[in-house]
Amino acid sequence: MPVTVRIPQPLRNLTGDKSTVSAAGSTLSTLVSELESAYPGIRERLLDDAGDLRRFVNVYVNGDDVRFLDGLATTLKDGDEVSIVPAVAGG
Repeated sequence: MPVTVRIPQPLRNLTGDKSTVSAAGSTLSTLVSELESAYPGIRERLLDDAGDLRRFVNVYVNGDDVRFLDGLATTLKDGDEVSIVPAVAGG
């Protein structure tokens, strides 16, 4: 099932400078695995050593923050849009 993934500028060097890519996955976790297969190195930028989303990476499915859904177990369906957004800090 194809899902559109919006890639932020800091990760585009891994995707050949593509701002969006298509991938398959029934959950966010399987989607990350599929992205890693197609774009090696992306998993380590998204997940920490324990396999959880890094604190400074926000992921949204159809505009909803996955931290308030089911995290990496969030279910995906055909046509969903996943946005990867690096946290911004400063003042």
